[in-house]
Order: sequence, then C-alpha cells, then structure tokens
Amino acid sequence: MNLRRDIFQAIADPTRRTILLLLASQSMTAGAIASNFDTARPTISKHIQILTECELLRQEQKGREISYHFNPNKMKEIAEWLLPFAKMWDDKFNKLEAVMKNYKS
Repeated sequence: MNLRRDIFQAIADPTRRTILLLLASQSMTAGAIASNFDTARPTISKHIQILTECELLRQEQKGREISYHFNPNKMKEIAEWLLPFAKMWDDKFNKLEAVMKNYKS
C-alpha cells in the first residue's frame, strides 16, 4: 500500500521537526543530521525520506555526497493554512482583553 504523505503528517513527528530546525540554518548530509540523534541511522534516513517526499527538504548531490536543504516555500504553505486560525485566536484574545479591562475598572 503506497500512502501519500502530506506536510502536516511530516511535521507531526518531533524528530522530523528537529531535523527541520537543524536544516533551517545550514545544509547537512544524512550522516551529519543523524549525528545529532541517539537513534539508528536507518530511522533518521526514513525521517529524511518522509520530509523529502513532502518537499520540506530538497536534496542536492555533489559526487557521492548528498546534502539536504530546508525548503522554506513548503513551510510557507503551512503558515498560510494556519493564518485564519491565528487571526481567529487573535480576535478572541483581543475580546478577552477588552472584557478584562472592563472587569478591572
């Protein structure tokens, strides 16, 4: 069975979120990424594969070495999806703040 993953499934895992944080500032090889975890390399490779399938990472091959790069454009999709929720909660907190100001008076 071939499951199609999406970006929300990819970022649901804390290890994958950590990998994204590692790659946000610099590109790294799979070995360099794996060295940041106390997990078996094949497990980290699977996480990298999922992030790559979801296009949250790009890979660049130079000779035999593959570097992974963070793809900010895909993260932008997540931010855009979350925007209406952020506005809704911002409005709710603003209303609560107004109520609290009246309560203190």
